[in-house]
Amino acid sequence: MAWIYLIIAGLGEMFGVLMINKFHSDRSVASLLLLVAGFTASFVFLALSMETLPMGLAYAVWTGIGAAGGALFGMILYGEPKDGKRIFFLSLIIAAVIGLKLVSP
Repeated sequence: MAWIYLIIAGLGEMFGVLMINKFHSDRSVASLLLLVAGFTASFVFLALSMETLPMGLAYAVWTGIGAAGGALFGMILYGEPKDGKRIFFLSLIIAAVIGLKLVSP
């Protein structure tokens, strides 16, 4: 169950980052509330995952999901560069997260 919590935490992190961008563009209360909700959910589920998983592992996976997801959504939704080097290094982050899952309890 801890890994499911950790994935939800990573998705919350990605959602929060997307809402930061939305809040910068429209400055609405709804965007701000969604931003706070995304990061709150992210931290709650990260804390739940850390009841079982080691802190270093949970934090590394959480930041990897958030960083890779944020970069991918930036490329897909906001026209950020999609060159081969970026894709390669994002793939390394994703591979590292999968590798940590495979070698961890």
